Amino acid sequence: MKKTLLAVVGPTATGKTEVGVELAHRINGEVVSADSMLVYKGMDIGTAKPTEEERRGIPHHMIDVALPYQEYSVARYQKEAAETISKIHDRGKIPILVGGTGLYVRAVIDEYEFDCPKADEKLRLELQRAAEENGKEWLHQQLAAVDPEAAQKIHKNNVRRVIRALEVYKLTGKPISSMQVATYRSNSKYQTAIFGLTMPREILYNRIEQRVDKMIEKGLITEVKMLLENGVKISATSMQGLGYKEIAAYLNGEISLEKAIELIKRDTRRFAKRQFTWFKKDPRIHWIDVHKYDSIPKVVDKIIKIWQEKNSTSSN
Repeated sequence: MKKTLLAVVGPTATGKTEVGVELAHRINGEVVSADSMLVYKGMDIGTAKPTEEERRGIPHHMIDVALPYQEYSVARYQKEAAETISKIHDRGKIPILVGGTGLYVRAVIDEYEFDCPKADEKLRLELQRAAEENGKEWLHQQLAAVDPEAAQKIHKNNVRRVIRALEVYKLTGKPISSMQVATYRSNSKYQTAIFGLTMPREILYNRIEQRVDKMIEKGLITEVKMLLENGVKISATSMQGLGYKEIAAYLNGEISLEKAIELIKRDTRRFAKRQFTWFKKDPRIHWIDVHKYDSIPKVVDKIIKIWQEKNSTSSN
């Protein structure tokens, strides 16, 4: 028999963390983060990483598993998350996947094989030298010529990822974007129930703006400053996260603080829209408008009710 896995997904700022914790308390569960930014140590404020107080004694996994200057791939996440989920099952508990990184959720729930070639150090060095000689924009243009989809997703400042995408194309003749799509099959190895959190757009956007203001109050500028002082390059994948690249640009004197905050809010709103579009394509997700409930426990009541009904239908 397939083992149980619950997932709580949806756009940023919809309350996934609180719902995941409450759900874990009610069904003897542990949380497995599915957020590509929470993997990084020392990046707490800009990622809205749940504090010990917010976790309320519930174990949280796949958080703080990489250093900010390290590359962290979805393939590595898939492997480590699967091992974590297996251990949770062995403890007789229910894993609850919580997060808004669609590719991470899919990598855990479905058959998603990563057949990209291994690194070719010689080719990588050649591309690195070419980037240093011709500049980041030139390198990004080379990628756009062979894989426009990847070029659209990867920022020109993220030199490592641009090089990796070019490396894959040069080694295989195939764009990295097509590889990631071609190997996906919707076939979960778990008995899965997926719940998506949503709310009216104007309310969500207001929550996003309030969250950004709180991040600034809590010390996001100091957090980014410390990362840069500790040798984390602006081109690192971790620094491409929302809030980090904008504050780094402010600290470098490229934009004003007011402009940085405006950009974080705008780009987070756009990001939330993209997240919703991604998850909306999955017909397995049970959508819950959290705005219709006056408390988190009532949202969780609804989730448990749907889950129990799903179980009773599948067992008949």
